[in-house]
Amino acid sequence: MSGTEVGLAISVFLACTVEAVEALTIVLAVGTTRNWFSAMSGVGAATVALAAIVAALGPALTSLPIDLLRVLIGGLLLVFGLQWLRKAILRSAGLQAKHDEQKIFKEEIKAARAAGEQRAGFDGYAFAISFKGVLLEGLEVAFIVLTFGANQHRVGLAAGAAGTAVLLVVIAGAAARAPLAKVPENTMKFAVGVMLSSFGMFWGTEGAGASWPSGDAALLVIIPGVLLAAVAMASTVRRALPPTANVEAGEPAAATGGEGPR
Repeated sequence: MSGTEVGLAISVFLACTVEAVEALTIVLAVGTTRNWFSAMSGVGAATVALAAIVAALGPALTSLPIDLLRVLIGGLLLVFGLQWLRKAILRSAGLQAKHDEQKIFKEEIKAARAAGEQRAGFDGYAFAISFKGVLLEGLEVAFIVLTFGANQHRVGLAAGAAGTAVLLVVIAGAAARAPLAKVPENTMKFAVGVMLSSFGMFWGTEGAGASWPSGDAALLVIIPGVLLAAVAMASTVRRALPPTANVEAGEPAAATGGEGPR
């Protein structure tokens, strides 16, 4: 594989790992508290919906002219990546609480118990929450798979990286039977923000008609450059804040509420 394809696979794998861990927390909470069959039915329905979206949009995207595709995807990735990076910088600087799967798990269990008694047989609450959680997290996965894969005409490679990430998270979750709180999600989100922003700049510039010195090798400069800039920004903000402004101990956003781009 080329360097760009390796970067594509790594970016998709990291992003999908993050989303899969968050979806796993939701499913575990409603499954253990309410009804496993209904929760897994919701997972299955969401998976089918996501597969249909990728199957429908993948060929449509790859049929676009390459320059238009790169401008479109480059712009989308840059906007999306900067949202991930912004939140990662805020977390690193202490302005936003870090994502905590254990706290979210407890919140989901509390909400599931407060939803009322289960009816015999199918549990609509467990189905709906699992479906919503997997679909919302999965849509971000689908977006990343389609944008990265379509631009390089390697949707299969991107889908394979996503599938590998999800499979590993599912295996780890089944073995632990608990949220994967030890997965360094916040660090991974920082890395994903850097990768998405870097590829967005790279492909958007190429689509606009400009060329990078040394072609794909320019990514070896762009990615470290974006990383250093983000780290420097987080460090500068952290030093400038008074101690009382740090919210690291604050409550994270609830998983089912949706955070938008991470």
